[in-house]
Amino acid sequence: MVDGKPRRLWRNSPVDAILLGICLAQFAGTMALAALTPDGLWWRLGSALLVTAMMTYSLIVVTHLFVHQPWFTNDRLNTVVSMISSANIAQSVQAYHLSHVRNHHRYNNDRKRAGTTEDLSSTYRYSRDEEHAPLWRYLVFSLAASIQDYAGTWASLRRLCAVGPRETTLRGLATRHPGRRAAELARVRYDRLAQVAVTGLLAVLSWQWLLICYLPAVAVAFTLVNIQNYYRHFGAEPDSRYANSVSHYGRLYNRLTFNDGYHQEHHLRPATHWSRLPEVAAQYQQRLDEAGRVVSPVPAMVGFLDTGRVVARSSAPQVVG
Repeated sequence: MVDGKPRRLWRNSPVDAILLGICLAQFAGTMALAALTPDGLWWRLGSALLVTAMMTYSLIVVTHLFVHQPWFTNDRLNTVVSMISSANIAQSVQAYHLSHVRNHHRYNNDRKRAGTTEDLSSTYRYSRDEEHAPLWRYLVFSLAASIQDYAGTWASLRRLCAVGPRETTLRGLATRHPGRRAAELARVRYDRLAQVAVTGLLAVLSWQWLLICYLPAVAVAFTLVNIQNYYRHFGAEPDSRYANSVSHYGRLYNRLTFNDGYHQEHHLRPATHWSRLPEVAAQYQQRLDEAGRVVSPVPAMVGFLDTGRVVARSSAPQVVG
């Protein structure tokens, strides 16, 4: 009760219950696949593909929306969801929040300055020149960074998954406010503990499935997410607030992904609930059109099909697609 009135359960909208349902279904589905997948190449291949699809969707859509707009008004419930989601995506959701919300949305896929980028996930970060890194190079280096983070979670077991003093990047992204900082770093620890515990449970259910299906699926999912991020920014203009990302307005895609295609709008107003992103598009339509941003005819995951995408934007801005 708050001031004599029942406290709201959902922070933004009860429609987020759909996202919660998907989150829980993925968790249960992963457990079921570990326990029930029969021996045999095709069964295991199908199982690995399902895990890859669920994890990729969670990273791109479900968990991404959660780190921007936690679903509940109660922080304890959000902590529980964060722990479940961390098991779903094989990484700490709180760490994802820090790197994505605190870093990516601050620097917006920036170009190199002093030899590197401020945005840890920038498509320019691993380039040998001043342009976007080639896709293959971006994927190789990004996957290596993800594997290093994954290994770091297991290395943190010796300190009960607490964030160590040498984890300077993670510590640097945490808030400076002492109380909130302690809470943020503690949530990373809870996430890691959940991830490690669930991975251990999967090994108990079937260590063969863990090695043959799950771990390769994690690597493929991380790669697919990096492809998504690459084409969400490839050809965009980092220095323009209204053209630093790529949007896709396919109706079916946006229905299935909770308006994930409205990526330029998301960068403009990252704290806006997913259901209101079309309103942001309408509100800023004139400025977006004048900026000459890139609008892709295909979702970012298959951005390589958009062969007309602008690579260098040294000339007058233009709309592609």
